[in-house]
Amino acid sequence: MAAPVISKPSGSATTQSLTLGKALNLGLRTAMEADPKVIVMGEDVGKLGGVFRITDGLQKDFGEHRVLDTPLSESGIIGTAVGLAVRGFRPVCEIQFDGFIFPGFDQIVSQVAKLHARTLGRVRVPLVIRVPFGGGIGAVEHHSESPESYFAHTAGLKVVACSNAVDAYWMIQQAIQSDDPVLFFEPKRYYHSGFMKAEVDTTATPDPLFASRLVRAGSTATVVAYGPSVKVALDAATAAEEEGRSLEVIDLRSLSPLDLQPVFESVRRTGRLVVVSEAPSEASLTSEIAARVQQECFYSLQAPVLRVTGFDTPYPPAKLEEDFLPDLDRVLDAVDRSLAW
Repeated sequence: MAAPVISKPSGSATTQSLTLGKALNLGLRTAMEADPKVIVMGEDVGKLGGVFRITDGLQKDFGEHRVLDTPLSESGIIGTAVGLAVRGFRPVCEIQFDGFIFPGFDQIVSQVAKLHARTLGRVRVPLVIRVPFGGGIGAVEHHSESPESYFAHTAGLKVVACSNAVDAYWMIQQAIQSDDPVLFFEPKRYYHSGFMKAEVDTTATPDPLFASRLVRAGSTATVVAYGPSVKVALDAATAAEEEGRSLEVIDLRSLSPLDLQPVFESVRRTGRLVVVSEAPSEASLTSEIAARVQQECFYSLQAPVLRVTGFDTPYPPAKLEEDFLPDLDRVLDAVDRSLAW
């Protein structure tokens, strides 16, 4: 997948070729070195290095007082992190799998999201909650969810999703530096994919955290995606090019707040929009994007906004997930339907 071009040539001493998972690890390490108040906590994040090994080596280098193996209690993890954040620390919580976040849901929406407003601005909660999300790993129930819409809907929370190694390295540091609580969604299927490697320049100037980005220019139609769906969108654009169609692809990156100005500008050029997400379509981020684009770009649209999403069913068993997840063919079919309108 194409990564943002913000790195130096490969020969630079500050440039490293990293997978998405290694980029997150390095980003966490960099943040911990820069600020002794940064604490990493979660189930098996210490000695094991996390179930996906994203925190590998951190406890060895920073000690058990800064990389904490917690009990199997998401509510306890989040509640403890709230107390730490209020006392001046910057905790980074790992939710082991996306479907495990719901035992901590009450803490997140009732405490994390509301403390700043409830105290009239006197208390901040600089807390990052890392969530591996999405399908594609052939896992069992509760291990392949896309719960981002719940949190994007909740006032007081910031929600972001990285899709490549460069963003993973920079966005995790920016989230930790934020004084607002951030839900940080990571596409778990691409943690260790070799074809997702990118050259990460650790001295580059990153894009702002809460900004979307044009990742491929085009003129036939606009395709908007985030997280694991960005690769699907880019693959569809490559396939469409062979048929003489030029798809413009935008990576949202920030889900709350939404930065839709680049999307509006793109749709005004192309006249068509396809929104791609693994989450179910009902009352989702794709619904919000479709509504906002229709409101802002009504006279530019040459076809209805179309959505390619997961289905409005519980996530299926592993053998059926390829039928559930948006893929290249479904995206190209949506483009064809848009062009035929």
